[in-house]
Amino acid sequence: MSTPGQHNADVAPPAGTGRTGRVRWAMIAMAFGATTINYVDRANLGVALPYMTEELRLSSTAYGILLGAFFWTYSFMQMPSGYLVDRFGPRRMLAFALITWSVITMLIGAATGFLVLLLLRLLLGVGESPAFPSSSAVVARWFPVRERGIAASIFDSGGRAGTALALPLIAVLIGVIGWRGSFLVCGLLGLVFVAIWLRVYHDPDQHPKVTAQELAHIRGGTGDARDDQPPLPWLSLLTYRTTWGMIAGFFCLSFVLYFFITWFPSYLVDARGFDLLNLGIFGMLPALLAIPSQWLGGLLQDGLIKRGRSVSFARKLPLVSGLVVSSVIVFAAQAPNAAIALTLLTISYGALTFAASSLWALPSDVAPSRGNVGSLAGIQGFASNAAGAASPIVIGVLLDVTGGSYVVPLAVAGAMALLGALVYAFGIGRIAPLPTS
Repeated sequence: MSTPGQHNADVAPPAGTGRTGRVRWAMIAMAFGATTINYVDRANLGVALPYMTEELRLSSTAYGILLGAFFWTYSFMQMPSGYLVDRFGPRRMLAFALITWSVITMLIGAATGFLVLLLLRLLLGVGESPAFPSSSAVVARWFPVRERGIAASIFDSGGRAGTALALPLIAVLIGVIGWRGSFLVCGLLGLVFVAIWLRVYHDPDQHPKVTAQELAHIRGGTGDARDDQPPLPWLSLLTYRTTWGMIAGFFCLSFVLYFFITWFPSYLVDARGFDLLNLGIFGMLPALLAIPSQWLGGLLQDGLIKRGRSVSFARKLPLVSGLVVSSVIVFAAQAPNAAIALTLLTISYGALTFAASSLWALPSDVAPSRGNVGSLAGIQGFASNAAGAASPIVIGVLLDVTGGSYVVPLAVAGAMALLGALVYAFGIGRIAPLPTS
């Protein structure tokens, strides 16, 4: 089955006329819900670890290894998961992922030591790996290019919603039923959601509620020439400059982003003296404010494309400017008080998500065939989560070496943000479908 969606590398097609229906927005809302649960489950350990450390006797280095271990397998499995999404579709692959990671999350609550936790975190990375390639495929199948900025921003902002929700939710659960019970509840949440996903989500051509007008809108009024192109072998995608730009840029952005996903709760507790209540209330503010920032980036892109600006300009503007602004993270460690530090971190996080609004539209923009969208999403996802594997370990080692100071770790994060801006500005080529000859 071909996946719908009009694409023009430079200028979007004219908007459709008449009432087009809203089923596509329900589909991206479902992807948002899955991403939110995904991040609650992966952030659970980051919130719970300060309260697990005494019982399990973990050093800062062991702490960093546990936070990073998830990303070893998660990043490694991105490329095969992207291929499987192209082959079996997002409906089945995301359902498989939800069931797998939810069961493993519940098992983490029964862990008795470092080695068991390490094994389960590795398995969690395998289980969650199809999530983002699946959601990127949902964007490609359900949205024309002029709406992909906001669509990709909506589902990806589920990561910010999940990170924000994880802090108060897990803090409350730990206070009421302990850290072990928090993993059980989070796992059960995912199992409930998968039943809803299977009932609600179908591809456009099979969905019982989609209208002919909405299908025409999704396709932009005409077929996309790439619908008839056979997919390239995924290894051949690595021969393109654009692919390597996506890899390097996403690595830099994610190195900074995963500080907020992994070490941020510990920074507030250890460096700024937050107790459990303050952690739950104030710790979620940066992630909550990052959600409208990401949506703003998506709306900006779509507005630029509708006004005739090139897809390259529309995607690169938030990427470059957002990464430059996010480098203010370097000043947070030296802030004179917790309020200023939290403000700087909130600005940095919001700027990162403003930049990230472009990321998951890129696979749809540059895929030479509709059958390569999941593969490209998996390739750039590999880079992102390789950074996720490296970032918490690097920060943990630097903390041990510097006696617990966050000055050097946050300086490294700021430098990575600026490097990412340079990659997206000059290292990546024109954002357009990759040539096949």
